[in-house]
Amino acid sequence: MSHVPIEVLHRINPLHAVLDKTGHIIQAGPTLRKVAGADIEGRRFLEIFEVYRPRAITGMSPLLQAEGRKLHLRLRGGVRTPLKGVLAADDNGGAVISLSFGISVVDAVRDYALTSTDFAPTDLAIEMLYLVEAKSAAMDASRNLNTRLQGAMVAAEERAFTDTLTGLRNRRAADQLLEKLCRSGRPFSLVHIDLDFFKQVNDTMGHAAGDHVLKAAARIMGEMARKEDVAARVGGDEFVMIFADLVSRRRLSDISTQLIKRIEEPVPFEGQECKISASIGISISDGTVLEPAQMLEMADIALYASKRAGRAQFRFHEDEVLAGEILPQNVAAEN
Repeated sequence: MSHVPIEVLHRINPLHAVLDKTGHIIQAGPTLRKVAGADIEGRRFLEIFEVYRPRAITGMSPLLQAEGRKLHLRLRGGVRTPLKGVLAADDNGGAVISLSFGISVVDAVRDYALTSTDFAPTDLAIEMLYLVEAKSAAMDASRNLNTRLQGAMVAAEERAFTDTLTGLRNRRAADQLLEKLCRSGRPFSLVHIDLDFFKQVNDTMGHAAGDHVLKAAARIMGEMARKEDVAARVGGDEFVMIFADLVSRRRLSDISTQLIKRIEEPVPFEGQECKISASIGISISDGTVLEPAQMLEMADIALYASKRAGRAQFRFHEDEVLAGEILPQNVAAEN
């Protein structure tokens, strides 16, 4: 490599090393000296750097055999900065290794106080160095950007789990919570609510009235849910309420009675009154591991028993089992 002027290599890539046939560094770029130490020349390359990919490179011979392949290496001491490299052999058994920091460039700039002169003119890293040199301004911009991105992610996730009409959780959110509770073994109850006579409101007064009624019913459920509970709209006029650690039949009966009473109150809309009621089915898990689909099916059975009993009622699944209730597989809810 003696026919290539040192100044040329320094300009092309300040982060390079020229090795002789024994693997000793006979020439190092100025940036490499800054990173690995000013006394790097004269020392064996593999004493300073650990090549961890490809594996089993412990001497000059296997190092030469990796010519043209991307080398993954890091300093053996100090900051242990990871680098990327590629080796080109010369005609005398030595080699030139061109190095770069890859995605670790920002850390390297900070750790070694590097500037644009420490990089090759064509290195894309210099395009972003002004951010590092700006220091506090760049850090503030980065923090603000991260805050905005995190806020956007939270907002997007919130939208993904929210019913746009009522503001309650949606089916996706309810399914996720059911899955979590079923797997955890925690006791909980599932209350399935279907609005009676909702179809008549839609048919006679229009969809705007129907939407108004749905929002009113959702508001009632939201007000009756505790902070740790979830109220969700899972279908057109179907809702569920999930109560973690609440399995008291007396308490659930009180909640269901209040729900029915409040939902039965006429809802004013453009000078008219919308009248609906609610049928409710309740399934309870005592901590036994069940599948979410089982809990939903159990609540459905109790719900349809409430419908057949005259609507505006609630039923517990276990009571229907004890009563010997057998339902067809595809029962359509009547509104």
